[in-house]
Amino acid sequence: MRKDIKLLKKRSIKMEQFPLEKARNIGIIAHIDAGKTTTTERILYYTEKTYKIGEVDEGTAVMDWMEQEQERGITIQAAATTCYWNDYQINIIDTPGHVDFTVEVERSLRVLDGAIAIFDSVAGVEPQSETVWNQANKYKIPKIAFVNKMDKTGADFFNVVNMIRKKLFANTVCLQVPIGEEDEFKGVVDLINMEAIVYKDKTGKDWEILDIPSKLVPISIKKRQELLETLAELDDNLMAEYLEDKDISSVLIQKVIREFTIKGEIVPVLCGASLKNKGVQLLLDAITNYLPSPKEVKEVWGKNPKNNERESRLPLDSEPFTAFIFKVQNDPYMGNLSYFRVYSGKMNVGNMVLNSNSEKLERIGRVVRMHAKEREDLKTVATGDIAAAIGLKDSTTGETLCDKNFPIVLESIRFPEPVLSVAIEPKTKMDHERLSLSLNKLVKEDPTFKVNIDQDSGQTIISGMGELHLEIIIDRLLREFGVEANVGNPQVAYKETITLESVSEGRFIKQSGGKGQYGHVKLRIEPNQKGSKFLFKSKIKSGKIPREFIPYVEKGIREAMESGQLVGYPIVNVMATLIDGSYHEVDSTNLAFKIAGAIAFKEAYKNAGPILLEPVMKLEVVFPERYLGDVIGDLNARRANIIALNNRMGLKVVTAQAPLGEMFGYATDLRSKTQGRANFTMEFLMYEQVPKKIAKEIIKSIKGL
Repeated sequence: MRKDIKLLKKRSIKMEQFPLEKARNIGIIAHIDAGKTTTTERILYYTEKTYKIGEVDEGTAVMDWMEQEQERGITIQAAATTCYWNDYQINIIDTPGHVDFTVEVERSLRVLDGAIAIFDSVAGVEPQSETVWNQANKYKIPKIAFVNKMDKTGADFFNVVNMIRKKLFANTVCLQVPIGEEDEFKGVVDLINMEAIVYKDKTGKDWEILDIPSKLVPISIKKRQELLETLAELDDNLMAEYLEDKDISSVLIQKVIREFTIKGEIVPVLCGASLKNKGVQLLLDAITNYLPSPKEVKEVWGKNPKNNERESRLPLDSEPFTAFIFKVQNDPYMGNLSYFRVYSGKMNVGNMVLNSNSEKLERIGRVVRMHAKEREDLKTVATGDIAAAIGLKDSTTGETLCDKNFPIVLESIRFPEPVLSVAIEPKTKMDHERLSLSLNKLVKEDPTFKVNIDQDSGQTIISGMGELHLEIIIDRLLREFGVEANVGNPQVAYKETITLESVSEGRFIKQSGGKGQYGHVKLRIEPNQKGSKFLFKSKIKSGKIPREFIPYVEKGIREAMESGQLVGYPIVNVMATLIDGSYHEVDSTNLAFKIAGAIAFKEAYKNAGPILLEPVMKLEVVFPERYLGDVIGDLNARRANIIALNNRMGLKVVTAQAPLGEMFGYATDLRSKTQGRANFTMEFLMYEQVPKKIAKEIIKSIKGL
């Protein structure tokens, strides 16, 4: 009888010694407080990457290495590590759960091959669970679901499985049945081998295989039958054995689970209690058994910058070197750490590679494998590897590094726009220059963090995804960069758009004795779909405007859209069509048509029914029923639209949509109204028109009228 988990001795094994089929690149994703980092800490412990279990609540988690993470008990930056399990190399990225840092999830999933989605055994599918699940779906990433906290009061494994199926539209297959729940959770029934795995000590290292407890035999038989029926519908060989009522081997079952998990047609579901050290070893087995290796991932596609034609790279070392930078992190001692995933080929330290986006060559002077904040130097990286280059000068997030003789540009990452802004100014003259340099470093590191200068006031405005995001930025300015700053009140990142079609002309004609300037355009603008990019079309015929000037008309329009005329916010959701114009054979220039395009757009915008848009947030509030009236009343006062009111384990759950501008201070007010018994989550949903009366007040307030 097997009582102890077989652990590998800690080894310094170079990446290139591992065959590609023995590698796994996975991410840990979930709603905040579902147990991502706790699970990752147990993985590190059981794979002997660490010899002491780190705890999030005590601020000792290895993966939460930032001071801000340790103080708040949350993950802020995605952290990468590598560990080994049963002769497999597992590259792990632990991602944040808070919506303000969803960019970390987005860029991590962009380069991963598989994901572990963790769910709270009581709360089940929460708002951020849906967000990260959909992000994984966007990149077609195979997933395993892990129902955590089975020791928690109110734990209900099968209820969570049903929620995953219904809310996330996932074809779930249970591989386990929990043995006990809440304080009685002891282990799991393995439905593939039909045996009970019971943990014997607090560390989770001592466990044994037993017969299934008699009271769990009926549900175990039922769930195994459901598992086999689902798999039989997918695989002909298993279907044949199932119909013939044969004893189907565990090898065949695992083979079919693996095949269709990788295809994204099923989601295996396991359970455990990471904090109590139960179930994590079986999760490790599932990672190696069911998630794909880099070799099993489809080829990656991009464009050849020389001819703009699509090309692909197979996951082979023999292919030209191709890597994607998914994250840049500032290191106070070494400069930029550029995290990258190698999709094909090999690269040695010291090689020159091409950044195909900037068309600049970069020398790879030093490459490291990351373990949270610790580093291990590497001499070579190859297909499937995730590593970090130190000191790249001209490369940033979303760019491609490749063989200079075989250039390719991989698809970049689209990041959400910031929704909240504050004014910031240095406290002293000494801080002034350091503030600018520090903000530039943070902008390069975080694509959802923006900095601009208000043209009227001269103030520096920083923008981010929420109050916590900006709070962390300001805290980092002080701790990492030694910059003290005064911070203004939060300001909503409004936008402007149009509601009507409008036509206008723009002329820029200037004579100065010698060669002059001449640009003349006629422009039609009209509303475009919500959330769409700016669309520019040209219907110029008969050479009224030479083709070489038309891109500059578009450039002038884009620059004009950076600042609207209602309040000065960016203009979105617009389509512009160049319908007429004229030129001068001698005086027409690129600059003249650029300025004419901007003039025409501004004139047309005045008559196109401009309106103000505000960010609307998706809100979920969970609280005891006796506070229902107070919570609903407060939300109504904040212009919230109540979408649903449900029950969850004896609590009320309100789902609503509310303008961000009305939600400042909500955390404090909610705690006050519910005596601290409520909690909420909020994430950006969309931009919507501000009601006319409120828009007038906002415009007056911003203009200081």
